[in-house]
Amino acid sequence: MTTQTLSTHDEHHHNADATDVFGFWIYILSDCILFSIIFATYAVIHTNTYGGPGLKELTNMPYVLGETMALLASSFTYGLAILALYKGNRCKLLTWLAITFLFGLTFVGMEINEFVHLYIEGHTWQSSAALSGFFTLVGTHGFHVSMGLLWMLVMMFQVAKSNITPAISRRLTYLGLFWAFLDIVWIFVFTVVYLMGSI
Repeated sequence: MTTQTLSTHDEHHHNADATDVFGFWIYILSDCILFSIIFATYAVIHTNTYGGPGLKELTNMPYVLGETMALLASSFTYGLAILALYKGNRCKLLTWLAITFLFGLTFVGMEINEFVHLYIEGHTWQSSAALSGFFTLVGTHGFHVSMGLLWMLVMMFQVAKSNITPAISRRLTYLGLFWAFLDIVWIFVFTVVYLMGSI
């Protein structure tokens, strides 16, 4: 391979990396806009209960706190997975990713259980504008966490199948940033929907 060919290959690789980074941050920005719109909508309609119970009467704060702890713990264990990635320890990387996945799955399972419980009691997204906003905001976040779990499964399969390559390292870094973003969004959801809603 000639020097010119190597130079062209390196330039193409650099351009591809730059495109990946740009595309990822565009996606995160679009998600920020999406959640901002849903938060603003919820802020406007959260008091419109049409005579029904408000979220203060419907939410179980200790249960939601358990959800929150599970998601925050998953962020911590993902950080340990990234440390294992930087050290090139594939076994520890897979272990911490698996633990992170279980914490994330626990969060999603608890959220689904909360929704089912409300539905059984007759409190659906059609019951009032407040509940419509609640299910949309919390459900959208839960959907993102579910997609993050699917992404995590794919990455675990890739790590188990092959060595830790620069491409896999980059994808795991993107996933870590996405996961941290979801934690930040949940802190806002927990504060605005549950804490302020319980006052």
